[in-house]
Amino acid sequence: MKTILCYGDSNTWGYDPATQSRYPRDVRWPGVLRKEMGEGYLVIEEGLNGRTTVWDDPIELDKNGAIYLRPCIQTHKPLDLVIIMLGTNDLKTRFSLPAYDIASGAGVLVDIVRKSDTGLEGRAPEVLLIAPPQSVELTNFAEMFEDAVEKSAGFAKHYRRVSNEKGCHYLNAGEFVESSPLDGIHLESDMQAALGRAVAAKVKTILT
Repeated sequence: MKTILCYGDSNTWGYDPATQSRYPRDVRWPGVLRKEMGEGYLVIEEGLNGRTTVWDDPIELDKNGAIYLRPCIQTHKPLDLVIIMLGTNDLKTRFSLPAYDIASGAGVLVDIVRKSDTGLEGRAPEVLLIAPPQSVELTNFAEMFEDAVEKSAGFAKHYRRVSNEKGCHYLNAGEFVESSPLDGIHLESDMQAALGRAVAAKVKTILT
């Protein structure tokens, strides 16, 4: 049995922009990944609404992805692969971060995993870093995510840079999905499915 940990934010949690509730397990992209991989794979969902890469949120507490990542990977070890898709919440106006810094924050998470003993036989697991899709015109989150569309346009470039620097696997979600026009940052159900299939195709090249 190979174990895959999906570490992300509300798009990994399965936030539905139409209802503001949670998609069923088999609709969320980790659930689609689980189905696509078939027998012999355990997919663990670790999505949290509002989670950042490495930043403490002064309003939404306990959202720092770096703080929780260490105990998380220790809890679920041994792991074959850790998938990281974070950065969208770093676009919030309160953080004032460019895409370069957001991607570098994701790189800190890669380092945490790569320097751990949470893989098989005390080695580090493989890491797949996913660049979140670009935001589109925001509606009800517009003030909270001012300039997010322009900043997120740099995600693909800078996440690729970080993956090259860290020597981890890379996937640009924006090649396969688009954020929903309903709110500008979340994925509709068909995009959840498309992302799950794209991630599964990439994972098969890593673990099989």
